[in-house]
Amino acid sequence: MESHKSVLNEVLQVIDNMPLQQQSLIIKILENRYREKRRDEILKNYKQTLQEYKRGLTKRGSVADLIKDSEEVY
Repeated sequence: MESHKSVLNEVLQVIDNMPLQQQSLIIKILENRYREKRRDEILKNYKQTLQEYKRGLTKRGSVADLIKDSEEVY
């Protein structure tokens, strides 16, 4: 774990030494990559939930139903 911190600190130091325009470009690239990964994660969760729904492992209801079910468990 310590080596990851060291590498991260080195990367941040390199970025700090770059011109602002390049830093801005790096920020945009990282934001786009983050959004893409998050979108992929949401799609994966959607597909998993859809499969569970088709197999009857989930149920539909209101927020009140959800609260009631969670109270019954605890």
